[in-house]
Amino acid sequence: MEDSVFKDFLASAKSELLRYKKLGSDTIEVLDERELNLNTRDANSVATIVKHLHGNMRSRWTNLFTEDGEKPDRNRDAEFESTDLSRQQVIDLYHAGWAFVETALAGLTEEDASRSVFIRNEPLSLIQAIHRQMTHYAYHIGQIVFIGKQCRGAKWKSLSIPRGRSSEYHQGKYLS
Repeated sequence: MEDSVFKDFLASAKSELLRYKKLGSDTIEVLDERELNLNTRDANSVATIVKHLHGNMRSRWTNLFTEDGEKPDRNRDAEFESTDLSRQQVIDLYHAGWAFVETALAGLTEEDASRSVFIRNEPLSLIQAIHRQMTHYAYHIGQIVFIGKQCRGAKWKSLSIPRGRSSEYHQGKYLS
C-alpha cells in the first residue's frame, strides 16, 4: 500500500523533533549545575527554558483532541521564574516533557489528520499544530545550545560540523 502524505509528514516531524531533543539533551549533558542555572543579563537560564518546555509540552500534548492545548492548570508565568534546579531535576524535566510529545505522536493515526486541535481557543489542523510546536521547540533548543556554547567556550564540542571542517565532511573524511 502506498504511503500517505500524512504518514510521510508525521515520520518527518517525529524525526526532526527527535533531532532537536537530542541537541538539547547533548547540551544539557555537558553543562554543570551552575551553568544550567546561569542567568546572565536577565536572560533565561537553561533550567528556566527547560521548565517552560516541560510546561508547554505537557499542556499541548496531553489530551490533544479533547482539551485546549493551553490547560487551565498551567502557570506559564511561573515557568519563567528564576529558580535554581539541580542538574538531575533539569534532566528529569527535559525528558518528562519530551515523553508527552513522543507519547502523543506515537498514538496518532491517519484518521487524526483531519481532526482539529485547539490552542488558546484557536482551532488548528493537526499538521498546523505540529508545525507550531516543532518551530517553538527548535527556537528554545537553539537558545539552550547557544547558552551551552557560551558557557563552555573553547571546551565546546560542536553538535554539528565544526567550523572549518565542511570540506572534510563533504569528502567523507570528517570524523567527529
